Amino acid sequence: MVLFVAIGRRNHDEGTAIDGIAIVAAPFLIALAIAWLTSRAWRTPGSWRTSVIVWLITVFGGLELRHFVFDRGTATPFVIVATLVLGAFIVGGRSVLNMRLKR
Repeated sequence: MVLFVAIGRRNHDEGTAIDGIAIVAAPFLIALAIAWLTSRAWRTPGSWRTSVIVWLITVFGGLELRHFVFDRGTATPFVIVATLVLGAFIVGGRSVLNMRLKR
């Protein structure tokens, strides 16, 4: 997630300073922690169902926090990209890990 933020800030010429990256990533990291707690993800961290729940809570919670708490924009392209990238990282990453562990 932090890597995604760093790449996005670099591509938009916003710099790669740690504080700037932290400000952009913070709402999604907070939402990720909430997702893990509410879904009890540690019980079945590799399950597909848990992955989807964590992804959805992280996306929607992160966007809500970003907009209402951090007072940052949530333009439609940002929402689309954040949803897809977080899905790839959270759900896709766990799927790849599960395939490797089953081998």
